[in-house]
Amino acid sequence: MSLMLANAPCSWGVLEFGLEGEVSPWPRVLDEMAEAGYVGTELGDWGFLPSDPVRLNEELSRRGLSLVGGFVPVALSQPSARECGLATALRTAWLLASVGGPDALLVLADDNGTVATRTRNAGRIRPGMSLTEPEWDIFAAQAMEIARQVRDRVGIRTVFHHHCGGYVETGWEIDTLLTRTDPTLLGLCLDTGHALYGGSDPLELLRLYGDRIWHVHLKDMSPTVAAKAQKQGWDYFQAVAQGVFPELGTGAADLPALLAELRARAYTGWLVVEQDVLPSMGSPLASARRNRAYLQGLGL
Repeated sequence: MSLMLANAPCSWGVLEFGLEGEVSPWPRVLDEMAEAGYVGTELGDWGFLPSDPVRLNEELSRRGLSLVGGFVPVALSQPSARECGLATALRTAWLLASVGGPDALLVLADDNGTVATRTRNAGRIRPGMSLTEPEWDIFAAQAMEIARQVRDRVGIRTVFHHHCGGYVETGWEIDTLLTRTDPTLLGLCLDTGHALYGGSDPLELLRLYGDRIWHVHLKDMSPTVAAKAQKQGWDYFQAVAQGVFPELGTGAADLPALLAELRARAYTGWLVVEQDVLPSMGSPLASARRNRAYLQGLGL
């Protein structure tokens, strides 16, 4: 079975957090993504890539890239975020459907990096830092409403992205959200690096929730940097700046086993390489090439 391989603008420092620092302009990012051997991309932060569907389709097509998903952060535990979050999700979904077609996915997430306790303690979350039962009710209901409206009004599916620095980071938090939501309506975006940094085994998550995993982000995690973050009390952004998500094959992620399991399950979704870096950090093209070469060695 052939697995489809994409990359994402976050590998070039295009993140949703509004951080300082320069990032490459979008034409260069797309050129380098295609040059490095990838055949798909996600949107990145809204407004980074052209939002006009005709122009975006033209720019992607001439580079041989498909639009596979779009990341939408929403403060799902806050009722006040409902109206704006839904509007943002639908705006993104319409662009995804117009350019990527019905198989493109809305990648829904918490508004990561905005709650001080979660950001400060990313990678070492304890149960007392999680949502309360009433907050979980609100969180799950808002996620379901977005997924339902995106499906009914636009015709594409939604996956939830567990993410360090947000309210769904640990294994028990992933399980809580999935238990409270409709498996036919809300899938899971399995992110290998965030799973590891959040204390979970990506392979175990795949085996537990395989039917709900409709999208996969391939990311490695450095146990050395994670240990330093624990000792020094680094927050999420400090850990990223120190390289907690390194190039594929250099950290703790057992990607050969994960790919073997995906093939055994006849997984048909996209694999999206994400090497999260901060703006102006690293050498994105060189890393993208090495990540592609590593995956080629695993048969991709």
